[in-house]
Amino acid sequence: MDIEEKLPSQPWLVRGTVLLLVVALLAPSAVSALTYDQEESNLEKGTMEKAANGTTVISVQGYHFKGQGNNKKPARLVAVGPRGDVKWVHNGSKEGATWFYDVDPMENGNLLVTSTQRGKTLVYEFDPETKEKVWTQELDIEDTHDVDLINGNQLLVANLKNYDEQSKTNNDSIFVYDLEKDEIVWRWYFRSHYERDAGKGQGKYTSDWTHVNDVEKIGPGKYMADPRNMDEVIVVDRESKEVTMKLGEDGNYDVLRKQHNPDYLESEDGNPTVLVADSHNQRVVEYERENGKWNQTWSVGSHETLNWPRDADRLPNGNTLIVDSQNHRVIEVTPKGEVVWEFYSPWLPYDVERVKYGDESNGSTMSDVGVTGEYDVTGSANLEPGGDRIKMSVFLSNTFAGTPFQEEMQRFGETWDQATPFIRPIWMDEYAFIAALLAGLLLVGWVFGEGVYHRRRIYHGIRKRLA
Repeated sequence: MDIEEKLPSQPWLVRGTVLLLVVALLAPSAVSALTYDQEESNLEKGTMEKAANGTTVISVQGYHFKGQGNNKKPARLVAVGPRGDVKWVHNGSKEGATWFYDVDPMENGNLLVTSTQRGKTLVYEFDPETKEKVWTQELDIEDTHDVDLINGNQLLVANLKNYDEQSKTNNDSIFVYDLEKDEIVWRWYFRSHYERDAGKGQGKYTSDWTHVNDVEKIGPGKYMADPRNMDEVIVVDRESKEVTMKLGEDGNYDVLRKQHNPDYLESEDGNPTVLVADSHNQRVVEYERENGKWNQTWSVGSHETLNWPRDADRLPNGNTLIVDSQNHRVIEVTPKGEVVWEFYSPWLPYDVERVKYGDESNGSTMSDVGVTGEYDVTGSANLEPGGDRIKMSVFLSNTFAGTPFQEEMQRFGETWDQATPFIRPIWMDEYAFIAALLAGLLLVGWVFGEGVYHRRRIYHGIRKRLA
């Protein structure tokens, strides 16, 4: 018998080769699945140039889709020690929380937590020692990002997504809820001060109009609020209900664009100063008001180094603690942007506090520090979320450095870094995920090739059935 007669035909050789390639590409996924330890943390320290001064608490929004959370990518609170050691984790999925947003250190050492469930908001005092709730207040409002405890027994609330279908009225507001009286005792409506078309298309009057994501008491009867979709930070007087100060302008993206969590500071000269995460401009920026005019005094970050920053606190040492949400990390940077402390905490960190310093910023303005200007972030470990490999955008940028493709490949890598943490199963590492995608494409190509190879048989079979 001729040896060629013993060999498989060419089509079967091709099929066997493709099958072997598919198996080889899926092997890393199988290994990841078999070796995955559910107790193994996806929390990871990055750059640690110096120890932090005390515990850092991070609120993590968590993965969600149309209000449905993912128990494997949950909302959670993470307490991190000075050198990046995880002290404790409070898992929101066990509490029924869809998202975690604001977290505030309290004077007694506990934490005030703002969490949401479908159609309602839960505010509670959390004891980190016992891991128990001290008290809970349910509010019949949705997707609330910020609630502060003021005057001992009142909640200052940023109320968004509050459109009344029956009256065709938008009730987005900031209000004060008295815990003892169990009722709202003061309320300020955005509709009384903004036209219906405010927001320049970023928010619809009939749905998420203002997206007010932050409110804080900055003085007796003075509340600073952040209507994100208006690209403004405003100060409201409680008694007169007038807007007494405003930073930014609706649609003027050079100043602010869809910002989050502004903090109020004052310079040694008494000048009002606002430190704010300028989210869609991919920076943290500081403005100082002098002689009735706002001047930008400092900024840090760029589209290359930050990805949707949503919180920034000034520390007493002059550094700034930043939540870099879509890079799934928290960083502490010097006034000139050098990372000295970095921690990766998937999925979508929202707020951060250095507990011993209390709520919000407790440091000096950059004018008083003596550092002004624009700086970029340097010194990051550039890790993928929850892992020890560098981000795809950094890998591709380094690989294609000096070629005409560098910019395009870096842009592709940034999109990859942003999207894949939510798509990739938690037990699968990034390279196993890439191999699985390639296996999927190969299988699709195989099926298509079989269709082409058997096209005549398929055609005649269809004709026979239709005859």
